Amino acid sequence: MSRKVFVSGVGMIPFAKPGASAPYDQMGASAARLALADAGIAYEDVQQAYAGYVYGDSTSGQKALYGVGMTGIPVINVNNNCSTGSTALFLARQAVASGAAECVLVLGFEQMTPGALSSVFKDRPSPFDAFDAITDELVGMPDIPLALRYFGGAGLSHMKKYGTPLETFAKIRAKASRHAANNPLALFRQVITADDVMNAPVIWPGVMTRSMACPPTCGAAAAVLVSADFAKAKGLDTRVHIAAQAMTTDRPGTFESRDMMRVVGYDMAKEAASRVYEEAGIGPDSLDVVELHDCFAHNELITYEALGLCPEGGAAKFVDDGDNTYGGKVVTNPSGGLLSKGHPLGATGLAQCYELTHQLRGTAEARQVEGARIALQHNLGLGGACVVTMYRAA
Repeated sequence: MSRKVFVSGVGMIPFAKPGASAPYDQMGASAARLALADAGIAYEDVQQAYAGYVYGDSTSGQKALYGVGMTGIPVINVNNNCSTGSTALFLARQAVASGAAECVLVLGFEQMTPGALSSVFKDRPSPFDAFDAITDELVGMPDIPLALRYFGGAGLSHMKKYGTPLETFAKIRAKASRHAANNPLALFRQVITADDVMNAPVIWPGVMTRSMACPPTCGAAAAVLVSADFAKAKGLDTRVHIAAQAMTTDRPGTFESRDMMRVVGYDMAKEAASRVYEEAGIGPDSLDVVELHDCFAHNELITYEALGLCPEGGAAKFVDDGDNTYGGKVVTNPSGGLLSKGHPLGATGLAQCYELTHQLRGTAEARQVEGARIALQHNLGLGGACVVTMYRAA
């Protein structure tokens, strides 16, 4: 029988540009200490740890956590592209829910380099070979970095299918900046307008400006997950628990559909969200706040529809009506999202957890969504994996 899992502690350090951060192990240790302090426990209380990162050598998780303590516990290193942090969270939640552990630390960190993402290993098949082939066929534009082609191609698919104007993506980016202005941990806190976004340097004419893409970022975040019995014995915070969670990977339709929206994970997100809504017995209309994977403004837009926040084809109206921000239907990315907060790959999923935990505790300060009781997290990694998590306030 699955047990209730509580988020008793969270920690996050300010995100920074590549070259402006501490080394990954120091960032990871700092975030872990913050989460432990927030929970009010010592590292010696932790029975397992899951450490997520993408760009690093094996056992980097141990390197980071040995700076916090060396207690001999299992430390499991996790790498699942941009969904790495929430994949680590998924594994940790399973450990507590199943009874394998009573207290688990989840850590995500990334020390990135400037510029577009690229493969590290050039002497072996890439996990993206099939994704690259279909993108070459459907999109072309070989001079544009692949990540931009993936998600710009998805946005272009939505534009062609539903008549979505480019200005809609600019409005999403401007909304992210307004939210990030209230987040002291975000990388970019300057408010910009939709016109500013439209007038930014053009990456792909008619499809994307530079401001519509998230920046490479360094950072770390962590969470402490515990069982009800452990929380009671230690007197820990039980204001927030994980109500439901699902992880999906690609199906044949990713490639067979010949639709870039599905190449970049629309189906994975829709299936994971559907499972979560069913498990929790709560639908999208009941959500108060959402942190979703806005690596590009284009992905935020198609994810509105994948998560059921609006009807298919209804994302432009959803944005125009202000239903994605304060005073609207559901506040999306109150943290500023990846677009403004930054996207250190391994840390992103835990940073989303950090934000939503504070929202449901009522401790998000100037970012607080009034009366927030139910929150949804969406974290996507191409190649691929998608994790959707629902949190509830006690």
